[in-house]
Amino acid sequence: MASDSPRVLSIQSHVVHGYVGNKSAVFPLQILGFEVDSIDTVQFSNHTGYKNVKGTVLAQKDMADLMEGLALNDIDYYTHFLTGYSTSPDSLKQIAGIIKKLKEKNPKLIYVCDPVMGDNGQMYVPKEILPVYRDEVIPLADILTPNQYEAELITGMSMKDMEGALKVIQALHQKGIKTVVLSSTELGDGQNMIGIASTKGACYKIEIPKMDATYVGTGDLFAALFLAWSHKTNNDIKLTLEKTIATMQAIVKDTYQKARAKHPTGKIPPALIELRLIQNKNIIENPTIEIHAVEVKH
Repeated sequence: MASDSPRVLSIQSHVVHGYVGNKSAVFPLQILGFEVDSIDTVQFSNHTGYKNVKGTVLAQKDMADLMEGLALNDIDYYTHFLTGYSTSPDSLKQIAGIIKKLKEKNPKLIYVCDPVMGDNGQMYVPKEILPVYRDEVIPLADILTPNQYEAELITGMSMKDMEGALKVIQALHQKGIKTVVLSSTELGDGQNMIGIASTKGACYKIEIPKMDATYVGTGDLFAALFLAWSHKTNNDIKLTLEKTIATMQAIVKDTYQKARAKHPTGKIPPALIELRLIQNKNIIENPTIEIHAVEVKH
């Protein structure tokens, strides 16, 4: 059953309060014109940056039942598939099986994989997840959006400079991934991080101004926006990167300013730094590009 609107199946975490996982991805995708079906791998009260977290993890049988229901009703036709945080190697293996089935139904399906494993040198998933991502899931991806640490984990290579980053990207392309996007790297200076996107011989980098706060859900938002804009721009990777970063920057800046107004000094508590997606609906629909991507020669 094909449809006139692009259709995404997003399998990610869910929080009752705040914006991570599907809560960070579904709303922007819908605003940008996508039909979104979402399966929540966990249902938590809030993200794990808070002092207390309560909730449940979706059992593999329940995931299988949901997918079976979609298939039995012939409503499992998707143009895009998006995955983020996974809690265990077994649930990730199950997702690899789901991708294969969805690609049988629609061979043109685009799989966007955000291989959520860690950041700043720390893994926050079981280490057994790494080989499943590396060997089973990532080779199925069309678009991959790791941060620097995740890209280094997957390839076993480190990037100290742009040349190192390009080698890591090349190693990921060799796994069969058409588009590789390093959502953030520490290759910039004290004021900026660098994002890099590469596809079919074209490679661009963009400077991302740093903010004096830690946000949760930005990676999930990045992957969703990149999926949407790559579709809307017909895979114009430069424009996709610019639109994605423009949206992210506007939302992060607004979130930061409102949080600082309430909490002028010191570390901002998690409840004040939840991404302000709803208030920035117009920005998501129509971001203003202020930072341009620059071509990088391989």
